Amino acid sequence: MPGRRRCFTCSRMRLVQHQPTQYPTSEELSIGKIKFKAFDLGGHQIARRVWKDYYAKVDAVVYLVDAADKERFAESKKELDALLSDDSLANVPFLVLGNKIDIPYAASEDELRYHLGLSNFTTGKGKVNLADTNVRPLEVFMCSIVRKMGYGEGFRWMSQYIK
Repeated sequence: MPGRRRCFTCSRMRLVQHQPTQYPTSEELSIGKIKFKAFDLGGHQIARRVWKDYYAKVDAVVYLVDAADKERFAESKKELDALLSDDSLANVPFLVLGNKIDIPYAASEDELRYHLGLSNFTTGKGKVNLADTNVRPLEVFMCSIVRKMGYGEGFRWMSQYIK
């Protein structure tokens, strides 16, 4: 079994249903044969102040967006842009999860990509060899944490880029 992986999650919801994150927490996730040590730092304004404290220890970033909260897409884009432009995370794979696809009015994947400014910047969902390039792995997957669907594919995609 591969070694433990560390992920940095910017979310208001972990892979289990609960109230929005008030304090940074961590837990180990197992998806297939891969174990991830995930840090849920929260996405509210106060929690964002501690994100940088975790940069040195991350192997990947999982950025969780509420696909049903379209009014906050501009805010999500601003925060994602800041993370993507931070030199400390320049070589870190980014997995963007559009959550709550079980809600009928949730954004589609194309709509979420558009609003986050990622329409022409993702690297592909399959096994894309980026080893000899300076391209950061970045992809969007839609999911429903409550229904336990979609995020496994995203984590499997991300795992191919974690060293």
